[in-house]
Amino acid sequence: MSGTLRITLVRGLSGRNEYHRRVVKGLGLTRTNRAVVRQDTPEIRGMVEKVKFLVRMEELGEGK
Repeated sequence: MSGTLRITLVRGLSGRNEYHRRVVKGLGLTRTNRAVVRQDTPEIRGMVEKVKFLVRMEELGEGK
């Protein structure tokens, strides 16, 4: 797991509980259809797993 991930917020946070909002903010996502690139670590994977119904994740591989 040493590559990078592109994480995109695909659903809005309206009506979501505070826990989900904090996880999305912790990933660095602020608005719908915005993407961030993060290192592929177990911590980031765990955060994405908690809000998998709100985000889309793509593996970019090494050094992109």
